[in-house]
Amino acid sequence: MLVHQVLAGKGLTGVVTLPSATTVAEASRILTEKKIGTVVVSEDGVTADGILSERDIVRELAKGGSSCLEKTIGNYMTKSLVTCSPDANTKAIMSQMTEGRFRHMPVLKDGELVGLISLGDVVKAELQRLSMEKNALEGMIMGH
Repeated sequence: MLVHQVLAGKGLTGVVTLPSATTVAEASRILTEKKIGTVVVSEDGVTADGILSERDIVRELAKGGSSCLEKTIGNYMTKSLVTCSPDANTKAIMSQMTEGRFRHMPVLKDGELVGLISLGDVVKAELQRLSMEKNALEGMIMGH
């Protein structure tokens, strides 16, 4: 299965992007409001400059307390992004995320952000694929 197939199954929700000057408090509010775990940091909404997750925020809260909430997400975002293309194989992406111990990966096409894929998205798509295969095999066995 390819990344673009998983993204198509997610619908047209879009990727939440925030500029690096956004406060951690505001980013936290947006993550909570939208019920998401990650935002892509982007100054123009098209390129991916970094990524900030709930884990990043919790780590900073544990280190320095609530004072981090007034700082900007540019201070805490992951700048060394691991990205993929829409044509990437999801099994490779799943391995990469598991080995790298991260759960979200920006999807870029010609340097532009076209989606965000999560480990959960990949697992869900793989389970759906396996269920369809199981049903098809059962149908063949039963003569349907």
